[in-house]
Amino acid sequence: MTISTHVLDAQRGRPATGLAVRLERADGTLVSNGETGPDGRITGWDATEVGVYRLVFDTGAVAPFFPEVVLTFHVADPAEHYHVPLLLSPFAYSTYRGS
Repeated sequence: MTISTHVLDAQRGRPATGLAVRLERADGTLVSNGETGPDGRITGWDATEVGVYRLVFDTGAVAPFFPEVVLTFHVADPAEHYHVPLLLSPFAYSTYRGS
């Protein structure tokens, strides 16, 4: 299974570039890390086990009120791709399961 994310800066109306993101298992074990590219995306992270994962976004440069955003989600089917976007603004954020 693969996991990807996409971060959009809602205040500026464009992708959030250069944002550090970690993919961890529920117990905090690091699976992978990286930075969002020019399109605000990180793609192709491999998750080898079914279970609970979390994406930890270092959002302080874009939204100082939220220095870190943690999105926890369950990976149930190893045959699927999991896309977990983050829409970020200075005082709010939202997410959903993307495609």
